Amino acid sequence: MSSDGRVTSGARGGLFGAGGRFKGGTDPIMEKFNESLSFDKRMWSQDIRGSVAYAKAIVLAGIITKEEGDVIINGFDKVSEEWASGEFVEKPGDEDIHTANERRLTEIIGVTGGKLHTGRSRNDQVATDVRLWIVEAERDVLKDMATLLQVGAEFSQ
Repeated sequence: MSSDGRVTSGARGGLFGAGGRFKGGTDPIMEKFNESLSFDKRMWSQDIRGSVAYAKAIVLAGIITKEEGDVIINGFDKVSEEWASGEFVEKPGDEDIHTANERRLTEIIGVTGGKLHTGRSRNDQVATDVRLWIVEAERDVLKDMATLLQVGAEFSQ
């Protein structure tokens, strides 16, 4: 129940969207507080790449079949195309890049998309996405620094 007495329903139900013993979903105030998609959508590519790698790993571990892994990977190819073309549609309940991508994946491929979470925590996803994003951002900074040094060297002559 929300702070004003209304029954609410979060994207995944339950307390913080986790389901379980709480009824009525997440309070809209908490959803707004917990939302990070407006910030972390810049990591859409890293999130998809990390999820594809994870899908391949759980195929190798025998958790999902190769066919299920292929369906997940092909679905993520479509999600990636939507982000790249600007056609990805954010929806209420997409609290972060992970839930947005997984929601869209499941819309495209169905219930198989839910198997991607097997044995994977949100913290694993966040750490992977941030690490990939930082490595790429660092490369960009290093390229810019090299350009600056080159221009400075040419100017000094």
